[in-house]
Amino acid sequence: MMDAEELYEMLKKSQEPKGYYFNKDRERVMDLMAALLFNKQRYGYMGCPCRLVSGDKQNDRDIICPCVYRTPDVEEFGSCYCNLYVSKEWNEEKIPHPYVPERRPPEKILL
Repeated sequence: MMDAEELYEMLKKSQEPKGYYFNKDRERVMDLMAALLFNKQRYGYMGCPCRLVSGDKQNDRDIICPCVYRTPDVEEFGSCYCNLYVSKEWNEEKIPHPYVPERRPPEKILL
């Protein structure tokens, strides 16, 4: 099974060319990598570690990392909900770091 460091390297290579960077707080990022791997082992997919994963892959499709909310979150706030993926400007402290509100519809959260 893949470990957190391997997942980090794999995702970094695939996401940075798209303009998505990992938070410069490496300890936080590695905790999130471990949580993603835990969810993959438990549920069979890498559900967002910052949200309640239901175990129903169809219901959770929107929160399989990288979730569908990442792009609008990074565009609007410079960071995704978990602060895992951020913009270059966010990491360089060139933009504020506001709280990123939950975009997931409440009806999906309650399932």
